[in-house]
Amino acid sequence: MIGRLVALAICLWAAVAGATPIGEAGARHLLERTGFGAPPVQIAEYSGMERQQAVERLLSGDTRGLQALPPVIAYERPGRLRMLSDDERKAVQHELFRQGAEIRAWWVGEMLRATTPQDALRERMTLFWHNHFVSSQQKVKSGTLMLRQNELLRRYALGNFAVLLHAVAKDPAMVIYLDNATNRKASPNENFAREVMELFTLGEGNYRETDVKEAARAFTGWSFAPETGAFLWRPAIHDDGTKTFLGRTGNFDGDAVLDILLLQPATAEFISRKLWREFVSLNPESAEIRRVAAALRGAGYETGAALRAILLSDTFWSPANRGSLVKSPVDFVIGTLRTLAVEVPDALPLVFVLRYLGQDLFAPPNVRGWPGGENWINSTTLLARKQFVERLLRAEEMPQVRRMAREELGKGAGRMGDAGRARLLEGAAQMHFDSAAWLAKHGDWTAIQNAVLALPPVQPPNDKTPGLSLLRALLLDPVYQLK
Repeated sequence: MIGRLVALAICLWAAVAGATPIGEAGARHLLERTGFGAPPVQIAEYSGMERQQAVERLLSGDTRGLQALPPVIAYERPGRLRMLSDDERKAVQHELFRQGAEIRAWWVGEMLRATTPQDALRERMTLFWHNHFVSSQQKVKSGTLMLRQNELLRRYALGNFAVLLHAVAKDPAMVIYLDNATNRKASPNENFAREVMELFTLGEGNYRETDVKEAARAFTGWSFAPETGAFLWRPAIHDDGTKTFLGRTGNFDGDAVLDILLLQPATAEFISRKLWREFVSLNPESAEIRRVAAALRGAGYETGAALRAILLSDTFWSPANRGSLVKSPVDFVIGTLRTLAVEVPDALPLVFVLRYLGQDLFAPPNVRGWPGGENWINSTTLLARKQFVERLLRAEEMPQVRRMAREELGKGAGRMGDAGRARLLEGAAQMHFDSAAWLAKHGDWTAIQNAVLALPPVQPPNDKTPGLSLLRALLLDPVYQLK
């Protein structure tokens, strides 16, 4: 009897807590975790909502889709390097570099143009899947295929994980990156089979080496057509023999192996754990992961179900988990620009800023992706983050801006050619922060602090510090590295 009364009291408390508006701090927490930065107009929109309403608005709202078409250069197809002379090969490599810079600038632009929380969440989830289903332009060597993969990740960013898994397994960029194009029955290549279990579904310790070998046999024949870049099924090199995989025996092909992986409880828990680390904390409790995984499996692997279970949890809203995650370079750069309403006529310079900070889009460091967390911060990247803030706040000092821009853009910009370098410097100089207008909207010391920091500053400025100096001090405070 007493136990039931306690349970009822807890339910009533949760209902009352959930019906309370999330306020400005809650809105900022939700929008920073699910998007990039927290623009004041969006904080104002969400602060009056209660928890359930805010999460449902975020997950159920329509997104506008692409705001700009990818650059034409991304669809140009340079010749095969092995068929060219040394000079021709060097020219093609420079062209591939320019192509890569342009598609990165396009994606950064899409993040900046995500003016609604729903669009920002879609972009964040596209980036999340990009760091889950890792491919890199360095190996794929095709802007077209990388853009097609980005389109695929974007289409299912908030959709069905099972459908996305099947589609990514046949994505030509993935086929190239994990060497499945060379996987044939006479000499199976195990790269994709291993990574689809270790990094995409089950996680380490939930399969055996024999499972890797049998899965590799099932994926033989999955290739691509070099002429069109389309997925190609090659039955002549497929191993159609009987296979035993994760305790099941049959004449499995690749799709059957993926279906078996989706039946494993470990898959839902693996995905749920990665989502939890993305949105809540780096040290999830096992009970929470099982709860989210049950919601994910119960909804047939609809990603939205897992996100709903995460974002409605008390743990997500706990003060202990606010300001507990280190901002990635994308969080830091895009979030700063969006929060401060900075005008960005050309996103190309930001590509090199992100690269210098350690997050080169379309080029994660290895098949495991960016490790994240405290790995984002070291003496070099922390200094570069501070320089980025200083440059934004000193836009009126044009010589200083150009000097800092040259430092941030780094040596790689030299491969853009004279016109490219000029465009980079001009684009960096044209980024404009209207400090007077922004400060006028926020007014007092407390409002400015609440607009940019998830927690009180480590080094509180004097409350008589003038507006722009106060903002600079807060943006350079260690707490600004957290979300």
